Amino acid sequence: MQIDLSHPDFYNALPLLRQIEAAGFEAYFVGGSVRDALLGLPIHDVDIASSAYPEEIKQIFRKTVDTGIQHGTVMVLDHGTGYEVTTFRTESTYQDFRRPDHVTFVRSLEEDLKRRDFTVNALAVKQDGTVVDLFGGLDDLAARRLVAVGNAHDRFHEDALRMMRAVRFESQLDFAIEAQTEAAIAENAPLLEKISIERIASEFTRLLLGIARKAGVTTFLETGLFKYVPNLATEEVGLRHFASLSDAQLPDAESAWTLLATCLQVDAGKMLRDLKQANALISHVQHATALVGALPNATSLQLFDAGAEAVATAAVVQPYRQPDFDADGLLARYQALPIHSAKDLTISGQDLIKAGMTPGPLLGKTLRHLTEQVVADAIENEPTILLHAAFA
Repeated sequence: MQIDLSHPDFYNALPLLRQIEAAGFEAYFVGGSVRDALLGLPIHDVDIASSAYPEEIKQIFRKTVDTGIQHGTVMVLDHGTGYEVTTFRTESTYQDFRRPDHVTFVRSLEEDLKRRDFTVNALAVKQDGTVVDLFGGLDDLAARRLVAVGNAHDRFHEDALRMMRAVRFESQLDFAIEAQTEAAIAENAPLLEKISIERIASEFTRLLLGIARKAGVTTFLETGLFKYVPNLATEEVGLRHFASLSDAQLPDAESAWTLLATCLQVDAGKMLRDLKQANALISHVQHATALVGALPNATSLQLFDAGAEAVATAAVVQPYRQPDFDADGLLARYQALPIHSAKDLTISGQDLIKAGMTPGPLLGKTLRHLTEQVVADAIENEPTILLHAAFA
């Protein structure tokens, strides 16, 4: 089989493959970019694997960076773009179930590909577009099937995160996990405890955003993987409810985590902090879940306190929970608020001080009261009216 390498990410990297081959070595495109190109999906950064050892790559190219040279990876800088070139390698035992104790560089493409996770990710492409398939990856790709390379138990013992990658790919690509591979996940699920929570959460977020989210979450449950993820281990009922909702793809991580948190009825902030997520995501989801919890009868003040971004997220999430919900109406209600921020008040704390109010807690409480009154359309957002109300 031939693959079209006219996509800019491939095409621009072709000179590197040719230069490596001109020096007497093998070089191939490998990994997710090959899989996605064959599936007709958008591709991102391309990965290059080569029989040349790191020091040999550094001799071939003038500009390189040792990004992961101990594992065989050298970044080649070409016209302002960095390309990671990794030497074919085999790996030793994995005492931490994530990283090999050491790697051995080899000249064999087959030895390199046999250590990869799934057959659809173990495809290589020559510089002329010829696909090299040593493990039946093309057949599995055509069948939309996820199969571990070689012995599934060995692959998951090498890197336990691969089990989360499996359910993520099931959701992301709408692939079915082959029976023996799924059985190996169920048997080895406890190994997930060996993996950092950040890595688990990253894969789970991508699962939540997939086109077959229901299938991915269901396998996550049926294999028992959920039992080894903080805050999810005791939430089987909520996760099953989540899996029962519309399978329509969620647009972003904020919406995904908000919908999940509302289904689980958990403290969204605690859940995301325990999963070591970014503060911005935590804040956003906390505001959105609070608003979703008040729908469909949220007050104007609750809309105001949520803010524009959280209101937009709630408008995405609520129809999953209530199919007839008027999302456009919610957005229109927010836009119709007299003000959208405390900064929109036509008077400030300094104005109140100048008018005779003593700085302190009362000042803040007064500004908040005025904000609430304006949001409720009880008074106009006009300086004279606000000052009078402040001292009434």
